[in-house]
Order: sequence, then C-alpha cells, then structure tokens
Amino acid sequence: MSLARASRLTPYMFLAPAALVLAVALFYPICYMIYASFLDWNPSQRIGEADFVGIRNYIKLFGDPNFRESLWVTLKFAGIVVTLEMIIGVGLALLLDRNIRGMSVLRTLFILPMMIAPIVVGLMWRYMYHPTVGIFNKTLTSLGFDSVPWLSDGSWAFASVIIADIWQWTPFIFILSLAALQSLPSSAIEASKIDGATAWQQIVYIKLPLMLPVLIVTLLLRLIDSFKVLEVILVMTNGGPGLSTEILSLRINRTASEFRELGEAAAMSNLLLIVLLILTFAMFIYNKAQDARAARLRAVEEEA
Repeated sequence: MSLARASRLTPYMFLAPAALVLAVALFYPICYMIYASFLDWNPSQRIGEADFVGIRNYIKLFGDPNFRESLWVTLKFAGIVVTLEMIIGVGLALLLDRNIRGMSVLRTLFILPMMIAPIVVGLMWRYMYHPTVGIFNKTLTSLGFDSVPWLSDGSWAFASVIIADIWQWTPFIFILSLAALQSLPSSAIEASKIDGATAWQQIVYIKLPLMLPVLIVTLLLRLIDSFKVLEVILVMTNGGPGLSTEILSLRINRTASEFRELGEAAAMSNLLLIVLLILTFAMFIYNKAQDARAARLRAVEEEA
C-alpha cells in the first residue's frame, strides 16, 4: 500500500470503531422497530412467532380516533410551547444582555430549571397543582378566589403541562439567545447608535436579523425535543383527563405496556421518527444554505 493511499485511509480507520458502535446501537434497533411494525406482535410472543400483517398496523392507526387525537395534542403542544418559549427566552436574553451588578447570579438562576430531572419536574408541578394543598390553589383561596381544577379538567390540564414545560425549557432558549447576542459584532451596534437608532430599532433592525441563524437552529432543536416529551406529562397527568394531555410518545408507551400491542407501538414510533427526521433534515438543509450564503459573501468580498 502506497503512503498516499494509507494517509487517505487513516481517517476512515479511526472512524471505523465509532461507525461500528453506531450501527449496532442505532441502526439495528431502528431496523428492528421497522420490521416489528409489520407484525401482529404482543409481549407473550417472540418476534419470530408473530404473524406478518403488512401495513395493517399503519392503516389501523389512521383509522383510530384516539391516535389522531394524540397526534393533534402533540402538534398543538409542540407549537404552543415552542412559540412561547422562543418569545420569552429571546425577550429575557435581550433584557439581560447588559452589565448590571449581580447579573451573573441572575443568569445562573434562570438556567436552574433546565438542570432538574424531568421526573422531579413532573412531581414538583404535580404537588403545586394539588387541588387542596397545592401552592396555587392555597394562594387563590387565601385571596378569596375559587380553586382551579388544574389537573382534573381537560383544558386546565393541557395549560398546566404547557406551563411546566415552559418553566423547564425556556432557559435553553435563553442561553443560546444570550450567547448569540454576546457574539454579535459590536461595530454594527455602535454604528446604529451613531446613526441615532433607538434601543427598539437596534433590536428590530440589527440584533434580531443578526441572531436569526442561531434562533432558527434553536427553534428547530427545541421543536424536535418537544415531540419527545414524556416523563413530565406521564408524572403529572398520565395523559388525562381523557386524552387531553396524551401526546404521541405517551400513546406509544401505553400501547406497548398497557394494550400490549407491540406492532402498533412500533408503527407509531416509526411515524414519530419520520416527523423528527423531517425536522432534522430541515435544520441540516438550513445550515447548508447558511454555509453556502456565507461562502458567496466571502467570495464577493474577495473580488471587491
């Protein structure tokens, strides 16, 4: 083997062990799940004993009103929480992007919710939403208001899990937005001040446009993660009352563990995987487009 060819193969040789581990730990389970989705399989059987039913599980899913309701709840939940978290997180970053005494401590406090385990978050909010001893209803009754059925009414339960998710994951948006703000070129900000731009005009016309690439990637990352929420809602409401808070990941869990329909659960998992892959590819395409745009701008600058 020539030295030039060996040097070309060296990176692939170093990557081979990681690629092998990835194939075993990731691709094999995905292929296994895809195969299982075409079977009428329950936990009392080995997978080789299950009957092959083709796409019957997928047809059954789209004819199941409970699945459609869970899918709608998932889409609604993801859309609302990501929108509100982006607004609050970016707003907090813009508000705290300044030199104030104690600001480092305040920033640390803002990111604490993100560090708490989801199970603990679910338990904590479940206790706070308790109808009699929870802090919210105790505060309302002490002020002369009626108590609120936070987790026993469908509409209130859905709002309650949204509030808990916003509390936990807004710090994620805040951290990335603040990092994007602090990496902006100071020359653009200074030039806008010299031109007489107000603070609001600096935000609208300078800061937000320059932050847009980071904000879009942050939005896509948070959107992908919101489709996978399970523990907090499982602990707080277990999908109830009714199906008001049963998101798709919880439906998959119940289908496999309670209804003992592993083939249908695998089919649901595949559909969720497709949605997440679409969002992932959207982020990948956006990053490629941004890289291509940056390359064109550099080429224009070099020509000039």
